[in-house]
Amino acid sequence: QVQLVESGGGWVRPGESLRLSCVAVGFTTGYYRINWYRQVPGQERELVAEISAAGNADYADSVRGRFAISRVDTMNTVYLQMNSLKPEDTAVYYCNANGPWPAYQNDYWGQGTSVTVSS
Repeated sequence: QVQLVESGGGWVRPGESLRLSCVAVGFTTGYYRINWYRQVPGQERELVAEISAAGNADYADSVRGRFAISRVDTMNTVYLQMNSLKPEDTAVYYCNANGPWPAYQNDYWGQGTSVTVSS
């Protein structure tokens, strides 16, 4: 069974950090582009960070310089390190995998992990 399992969400104060993890089950991440999205109730899902199969990363302007995405394909795991968190980062964060290269015919989603930033 193919799954993406996120973990690491929680409640933190502004300025603190969290690291989200996304573990792929049932497939190997090596030829997949992995994305982190977030969604606030009532709003559209927003792409936060992405990392290509080659390891090239890109970020939304709202998180660039504060968030870092990384991958360890030998562990089928992708991380999202979130630093200097702000209340506006509060959302449910979802992991998404597109692949495998070059056809990218698969599109998998995790169940989401909730992040709350509040004093």
